[in-house]
Order: sequence, then C-alpha cells, then structure tokens
Amino acid sequence: MSTPQMRRIHPAWLVAGVAFIALMGAAGFRAAPGPLMIPLNEEFGWPISTMSVAVSLNILLYGLTAPFAAALMGRFGVRGITMAALVLIAAGSGLTVFAQAEWILLITWGLLIGLGTGSMALVFVAEISGTWFVKRRGLVTGVLAAGSATGQLVFLPLVASMAENIGWREASLVIAVTALAVVPLVFFFIRNHPSDLGVDAYGAEPGTTPPRTRRIGAVRLALTALRDASRTRTFWALAAAFAICGATTNGLVGVHFVPSAHDHGMSITVAAGLLAVVGVFDVVGTIASGWLTDRVNPRYLLVGYYTFRGIGLSFLPLLLDKDIHPSIVLFVVVYGLDWVATVPPTIALCREYFGDRASIVFGWVFASHQVGAAFAATAAGLVRDAMGTYTYAWLGGAALCLVAAVFSYAVRGTSTSNWAKVTSGG
Repeated sequence: MSTPQMRRIHPAWLVAGVAFIALMGAAGFRAAPGPLMIPLNEEFGWPISTMSVAVSLNILLYGLTAPFAAALMGRFGVRGITMAALVLIAAGSGLTVFAQAEWILLITWGLLIGLGTGSMALVFVAEISGTWFVKRRGLVTGVLAAGSATGQLVFLPLVASMAENIGWREASLVIAVTALAVVPLVFFFIRNHPSDLGVDAYGAEPGTTPPRTRRIGAVRLALTALRDASRTRTFWALAAAFAICGATTNGLVGVHFVPSAHDHGMSITVAAGLLAVVGVFDVVGTIASGWLTDRVNPRYLLVGYYTFRGIGLSFLPLLLDKDIHPSIVLFVVVYGLDWVATVPPTIALCREYFGDRASIVFGWVFASHQVGAAFAATAAGLVRDAMGTYTYAWLGGAALCLVAAVFSYAVRGTSTSNWAKVTSGG
C-alpha cells in the first residue's frame, strides 16, 4: 500500500466524509417526532404526553446504547455496527406506518430507533476522530458532530411539509428509505482502522499508529469503564453538565419547539423551518467549537456555552408568536450556534483524562445526556398538558443551564496519570 505521503488525499478524510453522510442519514428520525406528533394527535387523538413517552424511550435508549456500542465497535469494527444501526433506524421508521395503537410507538419510535440511533450516537464521532486522526481531531469532531444537525436541516422541513400536506406515513417512509440508502456507502468506504489500508492515522509520525486490537467482552468492558470513571469527580461533573445539555436541546427544543410554536398560532411548516435554521447555525457553531477546542481550555468553552444557552431559553416564552419576528430569528441563530458546540470540548476532556478508554467513557457521559433529554421530553409534555403552556418548561431549562455552567467549571485536574492511578486501584 502506498504511504500517506504518496497520496494526495489521506484516506482518513474519505472515512470522515462518509461518516458525516452516515450521521446525516441516521439523523432523519431525530427531526421527525415534533412535526409528526400533531397529525397523529389529530388522526388518533393520542395525547402529546403519551407520544412524549415513546420519544423519551427513544432518547433514553439512544444514550444507554452508546457505551455498549463503543465497546462493540472495538470488538467487531465500526463499519458493521454502523450498518446494523442504519437498518434498525429504517425498520423502526418504516414500521411506524402500521401504527394503530399508542403502544406500537414504544416499539418503533422507542425500541428500534432508540437502539439504532444509539449505535450511531456521538461515540461514533469519538471513535472515528480518535482512531483516524492525530492532528485536527477537534476540528474533525466538530464537523462530524455537525453531521446530525445537517441531517435535521435536510429532513426537518421535508418531514414537516409532508406531514402537513401529504401525510405522516409518507414522511416516515422517506426517513426509512434514506437510512437504507446510506448502508452501501458505509460498506464500501468506511474501514475500521488505518492499518486496514496500510497507513498511519492522519498527522501521526510514520509507523507510530498502534495496531488495531480487538476488544473482547463488550459488556464487561463498558461496565468496567463506568466503574473506574465513576470514581473520579471529573466524570460526574461532565455527566451532570451533559445531562442538562441533553435536557435543553433534544428533550426540550428538539421535541417541543414545534408544538409550542403551534400553540401560539404558528403553522407546523413554519415552526419546523425555524428549527431547521437552528440546524444551519449548529453546523457553523459546532465546527467553530471544534476549532476553538484545539486552542482554548475546553472547560472555559463549556462554561460560556451553557451560560448563553440559559439566557436564550429564559427569553423564549416572550418571543414565540404566530408570525416570524426578528427576535425569534435571533434566538434560533444564537441557539443554533450553541446547540452541539458542547460536544468537541466534552470529548476533548474525556480524551485528556480517560486516555484509551475515552470513547467508552464518553459513551457513558453521552448516556447521561440522553437521560436528561428523556426526562425533559416527558416533563415538558406533562407541563403542557397540565398547564396548557410550555412557559414553565422553558424557564426551568434556563435555570438548569446555569447549573451546567457551574458543573463545567468544576472539571479540574484532567490528567491521564490520575486516571492511571484510578484504574490500577491507586
């Protein structure tokens, strides 16, 4: 095989490019629940709070699957796990068209899609950037994390428009077909390790990339990493802050922004368009955050991100209206820049502290993200049904963001030597 110096483009960039597309395909259903809730409510009379439970199960499994998926990627390779995940997402979305009872959503929206998207969660980003890149890791992490936002950008207006004008079943089938269409790209272009192509990771000195080792006992490895990480203050601070991150993005805004805007008289399509703008600026913000993570203390970045997010949420109840005003546009722009900007510095802190188990430990940190999102998705639905408004849900999210800023500031002493003492029992 030719050396990296003989290639005009290092194969790591091709792997990263296809990984970006795969993340876009997996993000299709993440754009769907908000726009689909309203037509399902109108056709079947199912309460928003009931459908929120199915979404919460999806979000919860999305997070709890992640650390085990990271371990399985080490055992069987990232390519096989990614293809299986895309098939599960397609099955869950496609089978939704047969739903005639609320409990079916627990299987399709909840179980199948939760397991599939969980295997394509941000641990996939950490695995690709950590395995294939030495230089530009922060930037690549930011670009790949933005892949999910780009997927939402592509699918959200389409799903909303189809749900409102054609039918929610057709919208579900589009998501299923898209997820399946990505599978061949993953099979032909993604490889598990640079050694599979006879090259070193991008930016590594020739011959310094360690060979791929198959991890055995995925469940045991994931649980052992959790046991060791849970002995450190850094893990709990990161997990608590990231739980609030999930609550204030996927759980609150991702699921309930469209229904909340609809409560104020805004059409589903227009509200979904605003949420898509969040996706546009999320791409910009996450890539910029990756660039900054290579240059600025990640702890300080997280403090700033959570503080600005809290300020934005505190104003949201005053900004929603049946018409689009400059103030709500400003909100979606600022919130978009901050949406997944927390991911690159969080992954960087995990890598700095937890060394070669960073991907698995980040999987557990990400699990807390989804636990927070699941709680917020259900709680906001209950608040809406009980009080007829989302106002208290938005204000509660704003207060939590300030707590996350405090937790992020508490992350200190990131040292792999400290982590080595923990894992050795010292």
